[in-house]
Amino acid sequence: MSRIKEHPILGNEIRRKKVTIYCDNREIKAYEGEMIAAALIANGIRTFRYTKRFDKPRGLYCGIGRCTDCVMTVNGIPNVRTCITPVEEGMVITTQEGLGCWERSGDNEKI
Repeated sequence: MSRIKEHPILGNEIRRKKVTIYCDNREIKAYEGEMIAAALIANGIRTFRYTKRFDKPRGLYCGIGRCTDCVMTVNGIPNVRTCITPVEEGMVITTQEGLGCWERSGDNEKI
């Protein structure tokens, strides 16, 4: 994993508990509490969604939750801003296509 270890403003990296998340059926090692976008970028994943109209790839843009370029489907919920959503053990994250779609819990039926 490639991460910034020392930063002139933010200081040195703080050691946290390692957790496992899953992105598009790929096992990813992350640090508990770091933002999903940071964990994905550290693991070489830069495309988070594809636009509805032109099917163009999007990834991290503003990094502060103001735009929607970094939205992904997280635990079956579409349009989650990954730049401001912290990692939790066992999260299932998928690249979002267009506006995304909801899944009903229990029966995996898409809405």
